[in-house]
Amino acid sequence: MRYAIKIAARYLTASKAQTALLVLGVAVGVFIFIFMSALIGGLAEFILSRTVGDIPHITITAEDTDPPLLVTPPGHVLLASERGSTRTATLSQAATWAPLIATVPGVIAVSPQITGAGFLTRGAQVSQVSVTGVEPGLESAILNLAGYTVAGSERLGAGVIVLGRDLTDDLDLSVGQVLRLQTAQGATALLTLGGIYQTGNGSMDGARAFISLSTARSLFGLPQGATRIEIKLTDLNAADATALRIQALTGLDAVPWTDGAAQLMEALAAQAQTGYFLKTFALITIVIGVASALLLSTYRRRPEIGIMRAMGASRGFVVFVFVTQGALIGLMGGLTGAGLGYLALLPFPTRDAFRSGTLPMDITQGSYGLAILLTVIGAIAASILPARSAARVDPVTAIGQ
Repeated sequence: MRYAIKIAARYLTASKAQTALLVLGVAVGVFIFIFMSALIGGLAEFILSRTVGDIPHITITAEDTDPPLLVTPPGHVLLASERGSTRTATLSQAATWAPLIATVPGVIAVSPQITGAGFLTRGAQVSQVSVTGVEPGLESAILNLAGYTVAGSERLGAGVIVLGRDLTDDLDLSVGQVLRLQTAQGATALLTLGGIYQTGNGSMDGARAFISLSTARSLFGLPQGATRIEIKLTDLNAADATALRIQALTGLDAVPWTDGAAQLMEALAAQAQTGYFLKTFALITIVIGVASALLLSTYRRRPEIGIMRAMGASRGFVVFVFVTQGALIGLMGGLTGAGLGYLALLPFPTRDAFRSGTLPMDITQGSYGLAILLTVIGAIAASILPARSAARVDPVTAIGQ
C-alpha cells in the first residue's frame, strides 16, 4: 500500500503544471460549493429573521367564552346574552403559567401581555391603534424594541407610551408630549410619549402602541391575568415540538409560528432545493474534470503500467494506484477550495449583523467539512473508470508501444 501511494504521488509530481491546474479546478468547484452553501443558508436565515425574528415563536391566546345556551322544547334554542357587556377573555392564571413555561427547554423569553383596541387623541386629531401592554423589562423580549427605537427610550412605566414613527409623524408628535388614549371600553388615560420606534413595517409603525402592563390593566379593566402569552425560542425550527410540550405541561392551546406559514415554508424549501441543484452541478464538474485528467494520465502512462504488470503487479494494485491518485487530487483541491472559501467569506458580516442591501452570507453555513468529504468521494468515484482501464492494459502490448 505504501509503495502504491508513492507511485501515485510520483505521478502527480511528474507533471506539476498539470497537477496544479487540476487541483485548482477542483478547488474552484469546492469554492462554489461553499459559497453557495453560505449564500443559501444565510439567505434563509435572513428571511426568517425578517419574517419570524420579531414575532413570537409560540403564542397562547385567551379564548372567548361562548354565551350560555338555554335549551327549550325540541327544535328551539334560546341564546342568552349580556347586554352592554364588553368583557375581555383572559388567561387568569398567566402569572402562574409564565414561570412554568420558562422552564421548558429551548424557551428564552415569556411575555404575558394585555392587548386591545384604542384611540389616540391629540387636539382634534384621532388615530385608531392596537394597544399592547407589556411588563416593564420585557419590552424587547419578543420584538427587539430597543434595537428599533429611534428617539427617546423603549422603557415602559406608569403613564408612558411608545409609538411607531409613522404614527408620530401623522399626529405630529415628539418625545415628551402628552396625549390621550381611550379604549373601546371607554376608559381614558393621559400618557407621555417616551419613545419612538421604526421597524420598517408600515402596519406596525403606523398603528401599534406599547404601554406598561399595569397601565393596560387599568385601561382594560383586568386586575389580573393576561389576554395572551408570547414565547420566544432559541431555535425557531423547534416551535412545533416545544408547543406540544407546553400544551402538555399547562393544558393551554399553544400555537407555533409555523401554523399559517405554509407559503413561507414552501418558499424556503424551494430555495434549499435550488441550492442542492447548484452544489450538485459543482460536484459533477469536479468529477468530470478529475475523470478526464486521469484518463489522459492513463493513456500517457501505458508503458509504465505495462512494466508494472510485467513485474508482477496485480490489477488490484494498479487500480489502487490510480484511485489513490484521484483521492489525493480531491483532498488537495478540497482543502485549497475550503481555505479559499473561508477567506472569501470572512469580510461578510455575521448573521447577527445582517443588513438590508447586503449579501446575507453566513460563514458558519459554508459546509466546509462536507465539501471536502464529498470532493474526495467524488474524485475517488471519478478515478474508478480510469483505474479499471489502466488495470486492463496488456503488458506486452503496452511495453511494445
